[in-house]
Amino acid sequence: MAGSKNESLVFLVYFLCFSAAAAEAPYRFYDWEVTYGNINPLGVPQQAILINGQFPGPKIECQTNDNLIINVHNNLSEPFLLSWYDLDLHTSELICSFKALNIKRLVGETYLICSILSTFIFSVYTLYMDYSVRNGLCAFLPICRNGLQERKNSWQDGVSGTNCPIPPSQNFTYRMQAKDQIGSFFYFPSLAFHKAAGGFGAIYIHSRPLIPVPFSPPADEYTVLIGDWYTANHKALQNMLDSERKLPSPDGILINGKRNPDGADFTVEQGKMYRLHISNVGLHNTLNFLIQGHNMTLVEVEGTHTVQNSYTSLDVHIGQSLSVLFIANRPARDYRIVVSTCFTNTTLRSTTIIRYAGSSGSAFESLPSVPRDVDFSINQARSISGPRSNPQGSYHYGSINVTRTIRLANSARLVGGKQRYAVNGVSFVEADTPLKLADYYNISGVFKLNGIPDSPPANHTPEKVRSETAVMDSDHHSFIEVVLENSEDSIQSWHLDGYNVYPRGWTAVLIALDNVGMWNMRSEVWARRYLGQQFYLRVYTPSHSFRDELPIPDNALLCGRAATATNNDNNSRLSFSRC
Repeated sequence: MAGSKNESLVFLVYFLCFSAAAAEAPYRFYDWEVTYGNINPLGVPQQAILINGQFPGPKIECQTNDNLIINVHNNLSEPFLLSWYDLDLHTSELICSFKALNIKRLVGETYLICSILSTFIFSVYTLYMDYSVRNGLCAFLPICRNGLQERKNSWQDGVSGTNCPIPPSQNFTYRMQAKDQIGSFFYFPSLAFHKAAGGFGAIYIHSRPLIPVPFSPPADEYTVLIGDWYTANHKALQNMLDSERKLPSPDGILINGKRNPDGADFTVEQGKMYRLHISNVGLHNTLNFLIQGHNMTLVEVEGTHTVQNSYTSLDVHIGQSLSVLFIANRPARDYRIVVSTCFTNTTLRSTTIIRYAGSSGSAFESLPSVPRDVDFSINQARSISGPRSNPQGSYHYGSINVTRTIRLANSARLVGGKQRYAVNGVSFVEADTPLKLADYYNISGVFKLNGIPDSPPANHTPEKVRSETAVMDSDHHSFIEVVLENSEDSIQSWHLDGYNVYPRGWTAVLIALDNVGMWNMRSEVWARRYLGQQFYLRVYTPSHSFRDELPIPDNALLCGRAATATNNDNNSRLSFSRC
């Protein structure tokens, strides 16, 4: 009898091990060659960054929990990195006027906490000021950012503060998982001004089979990458900023790498429903998106399903991704997708064609005018909402212990006679060593921990702006309150990820710091990021356990002062336990 029990136990162990192996999420392998190539999207020949000869780059399409192995070969003449938008926070937020509500009154006066579910690094809970919203003082706005989760894995983030660049003629293999994610995202090159040369592409993460979604399957799904574009070479744009000149306005708008293409980009059949995955991959401008003669139903923002409201047009902010459904319910003709700049003195516009099967020519409807004012954008944002985060209730709304309040204010100042952009009076300076590696190897002098204060200096006077490789420290599993303040006259898009702060306004959020790592907080306006409007947030735990953070990858590139660190130097490397 005892032998029979032992045999049964052995069989059970083997069965469980086999089941666990069989249940492992699939692996998807990609092999990418990064090269320069010639393109001509605005009628002027220029050099672009291509991936496998494509502009935009290849689409990554996968399912929830799939493992992604992406081998990137850098055939450029300069170092290169790809980022997967490290910190996607799918949350709601408050957009308020300074005049509407005093910031001091906001702190500590949380009436109700609502948000859309976070699927990136932090779980974010929005301060929803019930009094203010009831009285029309604030806009309740879900704004999110695009990217793959890097749960416990900032090693794969693909920015200069976490990764060494891939040297010319070398390769690096990213190893990531689309853990518990769905939705529309994109990747992009993160170094210098490479983003102005291309190298970006779409990411779709589909739900697993049998997991219900709140809409019927569409007849087809299409990628729509939109963004402002310059005819100048990316190095010429970078040199402008380095030589203390401001960038001119962009020269045009691209839709999937083209402007006003001949023929149809999208073909539809009458009576069927289609899904568009839309991402703003540009450098500077919020863009308005519409389909001539059709309404759109917003169904998802950065991996969060939304209340399904209908819109004639949608503002898509820099770095933002979303998806809409539309029904081909018009006469069989050609209809235009129209993408236009918002909040600009001169409106740039680009179009592409949706062609019905059996089309008899162009649609008769005239192209509508696009609202350009901030009020329209705020009112639209107020209409967008999603499911309450954390439905299981492990966080008790109204009783969360906020351990710290951080006020972050953007500013533009001259430092040493040169234009710089700052956060709380600190303009970020790139280090010679990735900050994550310096932290891991205990290399001193690379960055200044707590080099950025928790609140802005009074009046943001020029003499208070300083250049620093600044890192803000924080504790794992703590809750912090972040107030983003914008006293300037232009809209600010932030990546933490990710928030928009309207002119002369502020946004307030609560953040659960539930992912250990070194994470980039930056402006999505690329010139501002390049000239210092960014810093890094270190989420720290002394445990050094694989439960909290994955070990350094065995293929990690070492550079700068980390290049002298050796794998056998146990004194310089952190030790990890497996439980």
